Amino acid sequence: MEEEDQQKVADLVKELVIRLVAENPTSSSSHPPNLQTSLRYAIRILSSRLTPSVAPDAAAIAESTKRRLATQGKSSQALTFADLYTKFASKTGPGSVDNKWAVLYLLKIISEDRKNVNSQLDSSILLPNLGLYDAESGEESRILGGRGSGEKGWSNGVLLVSKDPENLREIAFREFVNLVKEESEVSEEALVRDVLYACQGIDGKYVKFDSNADGYVLSDLVKVPRGTRIMVRKLCELGWLFRKVKGYISESMDGFPSADVGTIGQAFCAALQDELSDYYKLLAVLEAQAMNPIPLVSETVSSGNYLSLRRLSVWFAEPMVKMRLMAVLVDKCRVLRGGARAGAIHMHAQHGDPLVHEFMGRLLRRVCSPLFEMVRSWVLEGELEDVFAEFFIVGQPVKAESLWREGYMLHAGMLPSFISQSLAQRILRTGKSINFLRVCCEDLGWADAATEAAAAAGTTTRRWGLGYGETDALESLVDGAAKRVDKHLLDVIYNQYKFKEHCLAIKRYLLLGQGDFVQYLMDIVGPELSEPANTISSFQLAGLLETAIRSSNAQYDDRDILDRLKVKMMPHETGDRGWDVFSLEYDARVPLDTVFTESVMTKYLRIFNFLWKLRRVEHALIGAWKTMKPNCITSRSFMKLQKSVKLQLLSTLRRCQVLWDEMNHFVSNFQYYIMFEVLEVSWSNFLNEMEVAKDLDDLLAAHEKYLHSIVEKSLLGERSQTLYSSLFALLDLILKFQSHADRLSEGINELQARTIESSAPSRDKSKTKKRLNDKSSAPGSWISDGRKALTQRAGEFLQNMGQDLDAVAKEYSSLLEDFISKLPMQQHVDLKFLLFRLDFTEFYSQLHPST
Repeated sequence: MEEEDQQKVADLVKELVIRLVAENPTSSSSHPPNLQTSLRYAIRILSSRLTPSVAPDAAAIAESTKRRLATQGKSSQALTFADLYTKFASKTGPGSVDNKWAVLYLLKIISEDRKNVNSQLDSSILLPNLGLYDAESGEESRILGGRGSGEKGWSNGVLLVSKDPENLREIAFREFVNLVKEESEVSEEALVRDVLYACQGIDGKYVKFDSNADGYVLSDLVKVPRGTRIMVRKLCELGWLFRKVKGYISESMDGFPSADVGTIGQAFCAALQDELSDYYKLLAVLEAQAMNPIPLVSETVSSGNYLSLRRLSVWFAEPMVKMRLMAVLVDKCRVLRGGARAGAIHMHAQHGDPLVHEFMGRLLRRVCSPLFEMVRSWVLEGELEDVFAEFFIVGQPVKAESLWREGYMLHAGMLPSFISQSLAQRILRTGKSINFLRVCCEDLGWADAATEAAAAAGTTTRRWGLGYGETDALESLVDGAAKRVDKHLLDVIYNQYKFKEHCLAIKRYLLLGQGDFVQYLMDIVGPELSEPANTISSFQLAGLLETAIRSSNAQYDDRDILDRLKVKMMPHETGDRGWDVFSLEYDARVPLDTVFTESVMTKYLRIFNFLWKLRRVEHALIGAWKTMKPNCITSRSFMKLQKSVKLQLLSTLRRCQVLWDEMNHFVSNFQYYIMFEVLEVSWSNFLNEMEVAKDLDDLLAAHEKYLHSIVEKSLLGERSQTLYSSLFALLDLILKFQSHADRLSEGINELQARTIESSAPSRDKSKTKKRLNDKSSAPGSWISDGRKALTQRAGEFLQNMGQDLDAVAKEYSSLLEDFISKLPMQQHVDLKFLLFRLDFTEFYSQLHPST
């Protein structure tokens, strides 16, 4: 700009200032005393090169000004401004203002500062003056400060930006540097070096670890600005975190090998150490940059390769996040181990921040590698490689028959959260199947099945083939291995060890399903079992058992099965008979004893004793029938007796026959219910479930269900004890009836023999008397008496027998009524069906309508 133009601008500015000041009502003269101050203020504004903070939009500024005037209630001035702006904006061409927005912005700023101008520029609210170097006088002077050039320190006033801005910036920066040096005794470079030392766990010259504060602190004796002290403390948090993580690693590695650390803990420490290695590399780069001096604010830096505290805070942003995560994991995992530690780390990986998610995934892949190797070894080889008890499957030494149920268990506390409970159960079962095949079945075919499963899952049998994040591959491997190994196990159980044949043998012999064998056995062991229990020889009974086998269709069974069938004499007490202690047992050897355990065979023994008692009662009724039928035929030989005796005899025989029919009806129907509704139906269901069983657990569950069904339906369950007691009272009464029937038969036989002897010719009497001599010697025998006495004794005997049979009939009716009344209260449906079979004609319901 030429000198003439500069003068014109200066005159215009002066005229504008005079008019603005003159509008002030407090001004009384044309040249107010504060004219020079206002003029200098205007020149400062016009000379300023500060960039406005708003976008260059003239229309927006005009609209804002109109709204401000309207809201202040100056509607007329708003209209006048709008008219003036329209004229101003429409002027174009020579002589017009090109940068209309700058003019409007200038006027807006002046208007906002007008209050300060009218108040004679109160210096307390303005920026302090900077000293300017006067080139002509060679002295530094204070502009607009109202003080002489000799005054020292800062002067209050406004800042005048002259036409030499570079010089002013240099002066301002130099003043700033001097101020900083006055407030700080330590250079920023030294603080940066100490912070880097602290981040490596090393005390610096000024920044040291304070055990009381539990962190790295800058000594209070060191004079630094408060902001710098705060920043150093925040940056040194990284050193405190590093110290915690590094201390945990050292402590764990010093204690290895131990159960508290384990292989997973060792892997965790190795993963942390890898992360610290990357951290060391970063610190090495930062230390190299810290060697470069920090430039002054006024210096133009050609290279930004230096390190200040602020730059250090930017560099530490990402390492701080990672180090905080590691410190949290260290605190969390200090009391955990094994799978529980892996699960705790996995919970922290559920994070939305991609940086945290990626970092935790990388850490977990290292930590979980020993765990997944344990899973692979267990699923494919059946080996439990768990020296420090870190795996979620634990093993314990047991006998072969308890290997499947008690040998291996899940440890819920060691199950990590990224492995579901169902998957853990499949993993457990697969390894158990391999060990069962290897130990109990002595089979090695599982190795081919495991290899096929690994190939089908797309993995290999090599070590470290699985890792964290490969959940689909893990499930595929486990499912494939479980399916093939379980199928091979069932094939071995069914084919090599003939599980179905042994179950059928138990049903035929222990559950008395082989009818001809059971009948013949009872016929030949009956006399022996009628003796006191302490006089019976188990070896003799074993011989009789072998005789029964050879005399029935049981002889055609597999010899291995027949050799397992043995006689067992249960513990007996004084007064017990052989019937009370006799039982059969089946020797289930390895591996079948996994199914037929001791507790299972105890249940079979209970069922056998119940069925044996039922068969004994049935056998007793058949024996009673055999003795009663000839008596009915031979009763014609008593025609010579008195009529009253004959009628009494026929009445007693009829009463015995009717009572036998009632008892036989009950026993036959109950026997049918047990054999068909209980045993056969349960067996059919068991066969169907065996066909669909996929693993040994399914087979065990099916057999347990089969056995439970028999126990519950046979009144042997806990809920049927009262009904069971009533049933056994009935069965004991039927056996008591058999003894009465036998006594009646013996008495009739004696009476018949005496009658025949008394009516026989004299030459035959001596033979008859000799044949009956043994019986006549008994005290109270009928044979030695005469006919009159014989008739009298016969009447007394028949009367006593009738009374006994009436008592038995009355007690039987009462017990049967009690038994039938309890059947509707049973929860099992089949027991209610038993009521229908026993009372299908509603005879008992009509006989006792109240029940």
